[in-house]
Amino acid sequence: MSQGEAAGHGTAKPQDKGWAWMVLLAAVVLQGLTLGFPCCIGVFFTDLQHEFQASNSQTSWFPSIMVAVLHGGGPLCSILVKRFGCRFVVMLGGLLSGLGMVSSSFCKSISQLYLTAGFITGLGSCFSFQAGVTVLGYYFVRWRTLANAVASTGVSLGFTLWPLLSQYLLDEMGWRNTFLIFGGILLNCCVCGAIMRPIQLASGLLPQSVKPEEEPGSRAEEAQLSNGASPYHPMLQQHTRRTKCFQMLQKYLAFDIFCQNKGYQIYTIGVTWMMMGFALPHVYLVPYAIHNGVEEHKAALLISVIGFINIFIRPLTGLLSGHRVFTGRRIYLFSLAVLLCGLSNFICVISAEFSVLILYCVILSIAMSGVGALVFQVLMDVVDMDRFSSALGLFTILESITLLIGPPLTGLLVDITRDFHYVFYNSSFFLISAALFMGLSFCALEKKNKLREASKACLDNPSRYQYSETSTESKAESQFPPAVEYITSI
Repeated sequence: MSQGEAAGHGTAKPQDKGWAWMVLLAAVVLQGLTLGFPCCIGVFFTDLQHEFQASNSQTSWFPSIMVAVLHGGGPLCSILVKRFGCRFVVMLGGLLSGLGMVSSSFCKSISQLYLTAGFITGLGSCFSFQAGVTVLGYYFVRWRTLANAVASTGVSLGFTLWPLLSQYLLDEMGWRNTFLIFGGILLNCCVCGAIMRPIQLASGLLPQSVKPEEEPGSRAEEAQLSNGASPYHPMLQQHTRRTKCFQMLQKYLAFDIFCQNKGYQIYTIGVTWMMMGFALPHVYLVPYAIHNGVEEHKAALLISVIGFINIFIRPLTGLLSGHRVFTGRRIYLFSLAVLLCGLSNFICVISAEFSVLILYCVILSIAMSGVGALVFQVLMDVVDMDRFSSALGLFTILESITLLIGPPLTGLLVDITRDFHYVFYNSSFFLISAALFMGLSFCALEKKNKLREASKACLDNPSRYQYSETSTESKAESQFPPAVEYITSI
């Protein structure tokens, strides 16, 4: 076992009982602190604009960088978890998050916020969240699905509470002191990490992924050494470096799956395109409401409404999608949820009255619950579980790129036109086009696979499909989770 694995699995602890439920409670708090936090940034949007005399585009880079790093830092987090263990990475993330927000309270320009609150806090949140999700897999076996579902409610709680707290503190003491207090609150991620005590896996029952694997290229190196080649020969060293680099890319960025698996290819492109518009309402809804005369505390309440409804709708959506009726059809449910997200944006175009915006938040929250509950379940359906971790790496990095550039580009359009309606036009365009692309493409792919199956003469050797429903029961029932796993949430 490597040093990181040893660090991650210390003393023996019972699973599915006792201290495991304290770890679950810590995971709920952790997800509320990390994933729920970016939703409150819209509350400070107008104040930051006035403070730094910044445009909509310049100001929106700050939350965009935070969310992009939060989603795209998975591969780096995965490497740290393998090397140092989950507990250390969660506490490191809490320290970075707190440091980033404390530093932000002293910023003299909007560009400094990009580094402190955007990059440092975003990276810290990524470490804490993803390592916290990973450790749940070690503490829960029988109740692992329930544990992950309960932990995800922390996101909705964060969505509900962060905006209300932000508006109260902003009114009482200004954005600088509020950011300073936020730094102290995010340091509680370290407390959650301290609760996540390492767990020792029984000897002889180590998961396959923990056992050292024979690295590709090692036989070639052994052959060259057996023929008398020096291990310090420049050509051999160069070959070894290339081999290790290729191994890292294959492990954390599954380009081979993207090229060979049509289902994964369609889904990754669709979700990446979708993210150009998905985050826009979260960033611009509050400033849009304030711009149209809604009181600031009521505008902050809009985001809380979205989070509150998510608390109840997201688990129900997860249970509904798990029914056998939807086996092999979850991609269509996901596309329908994305389509509803896009169509709901037209409500804001019709009117900016508070009652109308509340209706918009209710419909958007229901649709968002479907997207959040299904996004990774569909990915499990289109990719074999033994390659899920690496497929997720490429998936999250690509979506983080569009999460990064979407809000600033839309902000630039608003600056040019002086019309906030373009926020919702843009969001609708990306969401509706992504939903139609994914739904129609998978429908065409399914028909193509059925024709291929019918044309096979030998029934004893059925074809393997690029897109097929992969059973996740074996993963849920497996005794242990992967040694390294990084998961994001929407």
